[in-house]
Amino acid sequence: MIETMILHRSIRKYKSDVIHDSLLTKILGAGIRGSTTGNMQVYSIIINKEEEIKRKLWEAHFKQNMVIEAPVHLTFCADFNRFSKWCEQRNAPPGYNNFLSFFTAAIDALVVAQNVCLAAENEGLGICYLGTVTYMADQIIEILSLPKLVVPVAAIVLGYPNEEPGLTDRLPLDGVIHTETYRNYSKEDIDHIFEAKENLLQNLEFIKENKLETLAQVFTEKRYSRKDNEYFSAQFLKVIEDQGFLINR
Repeated sequence: MIETMILHRSIRKYKSDVIHDSLLTKILGAGIRGSTTGNMQVYSIIINKEEEIKRKLWEAHFKQNMVIEAPVHLTFCADFNRFSKWCEQRNAPPGYNNFLSFFTAAIDALVVAQNVCLAAENEGLGICYLGTVTYMADQIIEILSLPKLVVPVAAIVLGYPNEEPGLTDRLPLDGVIHTETYRNYSKEDIDHIFEAKENLLQNLEFIKENKLETLAQVFTEKRYSRKDNEYFSAQFLKVIEDQGFLINR
């Protein structure tokens, strides 16, 4: 399993081979064994295989073709709807319409999502994480008919790989690990941690293509700009509030 994790790569091209229900059930069964706050399991997983809904999801996910090409699309939702209904039906008034509860459920959903990814890759399948789910949460809520106290926080596509891309670069381990307490980064530390990433040929090409001076500028000006971050932050906060959380904001 450790080797599978080390060799993880995002797959964006998929074969048309069907994932049999027995295999998908096995993978999801392994996924829900992930850790969960208070054993509440405050998450839900939406499976999409049908062309009609997948095409709507493709639109919401910025028209990334892997959403249609992969045989399975999974949306992981922070979900206090089910648990709150159970509490109400057992004479236990719930108090989960707040930010802490949303954050708790989001953590649960992300833990199970990672478990599903690991289980899928261990079975020879490929996955790709779709960060667009939080950008377009309002549309995904409508497409998937999500009720109050349910918010999509992650999505993946799943299928048999039709490509074998190289491994994506990662920062060195000493750049992300702290012992006992957090040790803040000096200028020299930052130079060391990002040196290899900055000197990758593909990243040097990104800088040149975008007519910028540094790789950091590619992120701040092109990929994840302040303007976009502020816009999508406001949108997502509105979604969380509209879905019944943030009652005490």
